[in-house]
Amino acid sequence: MRTCAREEVRAVQEAEKVLEAEVERYNYRQVHSTTKEIPIIQFERAKRKKNSLFRDFTVFPPYQSVKDIFCLRATRKVDPYHKVSFNNLKFRVHKAPLRKEVELRIAPNLKTGIAEVRIWYKDTLTDVYQVKNSDLNLVKF
Repeated sequence: MRTCAREEVRAVQEAEKVLEAEVERYNYRQVHSTTKEIPIIQFERAKRKKNSLFRDFTVFPPYQSVKDIFCLRATRKVDPYHKVSFNNLKFRVHKAPLRKEVELRIAPNLKTGIAEVRIWYKDTLTDVYQVKNSDLNLVKF
């Protein structure tokens, strides 16, 4: 069974290499049959002329990081001990009034195994915590 799994992994890796090479060839070398241009050249020209729907990504205030936008979200009420809990973890909240709702913005990082829990009260970032992904007990796909 292990040999079969290794062969499948190897086949997937080979397929990914072929696909990457094909994407590289199509985007950077092949002349498109309809536009008669190499796609990257056409795309760069459209960006320069602001004739593209693609825009530079910007994080608008009050948010400070992409971790505030591309994240899991939960709301909790601050308890009388200035804490909120999430999946049996307790986080101290420093700049939010008691019994008010705060928003937890959770950005798990699969490569490092560490998630960043950012706590927001209204438009103010109150606290940032680093937690193991496994401790958060999030849904796994």
